[in-house]
Amino acid sequence: MPVLQRTAGRTGRISPMREIPLRAWLLAAFSGLLQVVPFPIAGPVHHWRSALVFVAIVPLLMALLDCDTQREPLRWRQTAALGYLSGIIWYLGNCYWIYPTMHLYGGLSGPVSFAILILFSLYLGLYPALFGLLIGVMRASRVRAAGALVVAPFVWVAVELARARITGFPWDLLGTAQVDNFLLTQIAPWTGVYGMSFVIVLVNAHIAGYFIFRKRGMRMQSLGIGLLLAAFIELGGLHVHRFMPMAAEPHETAVLLQENLEVGAQAGGLAVQSDFTTVGAMYAEFERLSLHPEDHFAARRDAGLVGATQLVVWPESPAPFQTPEAPFDQQMGLLAQAARAPVIAGAIGVVPDPAREKNYKIFNSAAFFQPDGSSAGRYDKVHLVPWGEYVPFKSLFFFAGNLTQGVGDFDRGTQRNIFRSGGHAFGTFICYESVFPNEVRQFVLNGAEVLVNISNDGWYGDTSAPWQHLNMVRMRAIENHRWVLRATNTGITASIDPFGRVYEAAPRHVRTAITVGFNYRDDLTFYTLHGDVFAWMCAAVTVLLWLAALVEVFQPKRRNHA
Repeated sequence: MPVLQRTAGRTGRISPMREIPLRAWLLAAFSGLLQVVPFPIAGPVHHWRSALVFVAIVPLLMALLDCDTQREPLRWRQTAALGYLSGIIWYLGNCYWIYPTMHLYGGLSGPVSFAILILFSLYLGLYPALFGLLIGVMRASRVRAAGALVVAPFVWVAVELARARITGFPWDLLGTAQVDNFLLTQIAPWTGVYGMSFVIVLVNAHIAGYFIFRKRGMRMQSLGIGLLLAAFIELGGLHVHRFMPMAAEPHETAVLLQENLEVGAQAGGLAVQSDFTTVGAMYAEFERLSLHPEDHFAARRDAGLVGATQLVVWPESPAPFQTPEAPFDQQMGLLAQAARAPVIAGAIGVVPDPAREKNYKIFNSAAFFQPDGSSAGRYDKVHLVPWGEYVPFKSLFFFAGNLTQGVGDFDRGTQRNIFRSGGHAFGTFICYESVFPNEVRQFVLNGAEVLVNISNDGWYGDTSAPWQHLNMVRMRAIENHRWVLRATNTGITASIDPFGRVYEAAPRHVRTAITVGFNYRDDLTFYTLHGDVFAWMCAAVTVLLWLAALVEVFQPKRRNHA
């Protein structure tokens, strides 16, 4: 019950939020800031920054397990508020790119764009608030602070799973911050990125124990274990490449086109960059680059170490390409014949549908063409971007005409099609789909021997988002032990090996095509076969412990008697 206090001659209830000490608010805010640092901010992440992830959650745990101004353990409403503050700050820092995306590229005013960023952070900040709430409830039960620290990794993973499955925005899950740690990533083919998040929070919990436990022996033991784990993971990550099996030297080659077209408001309201006077000129230039790319493998090809081009990939882009429609299908067919290789190209898929008011369906698609020039169908994007490719709950937002008029009206695909050519299978996922581990693995489960990611990251400009997006694609390569061929509109276009390392990459904001190496693989990881089973186990543990804690917390007489 709230504490009663006599002030100025009268008795009143103090607000639970006012009972939270200032140090707890500061610790929660500091944790939100620290969580921003290990992720890309405006470019690649330096090693010292990624290592901070092992202490970034410590201040939050200290705040959640603190006492109020009356020296009583914080109640669950208070811990939820602290988690909420930390989450809002983290989203504001990690996803600041929403503002320039909406303002510079979406054409919205500065105040409206900023308001969207704020609302976005307030909404998704509810997940860290949920983490705080769960820790607060468990701390109030018989497990106390020590038990709350033990269960913190389980709770964190359960909340990340909820973020992926409920809201559909698992952007920068905590484990992604360690994508360059070749020791920690060894567990990803078993648990997915969630296992890495678990280990990171486990280390944070041990270090936090030093500041929370009262007995010196327990404090030193907890700190020692945490620091040893962090040192082992960090130093091991630096040197494990000496012992781990390296990815086989690539024997196949692909050509990845980077179109470098401006988008949205930056293109003057048009989708096509002004240096192309006609669509025909655009086709001619892109085909020239595709047939005469920057060849990084010329010497190896002359020595017979690599074969002829196995694939040509054009990215998702704002170019006015539609399929099935001339001249797109004709041009792609001719390109495939000239390259003597299959072609995967981003386009707008159009399907007649008299039942629709507009008489057709439109899809964000990847079109497939065989080396003989024939069309082999297409993959229609299954997971669309809310507020980018469609308006969720459109009937409820009828009043936001100016805000939603620039939003796409795409239809959702229904199947994760695999493209087969020359005895090999290619799985293509488009842009935003790369942030969903459980969805990308389904392409491999369906038979893909190499993964292809096409994306238009031009909407992000020179913010953190292109680098964050690249790291999440790298995690998908690690989880499924597949090469990923990534073609983007403005960068980062790259070939990624099964250990998540960028093998070849094109410079950003340059119109080019590059030849990259890759290999076909047909092995299946545990994660590919079974998906998020580890995360679901953490969720089950969390729910069971939470229910047990609720029963105890809401039976005060029985608890006091015990």
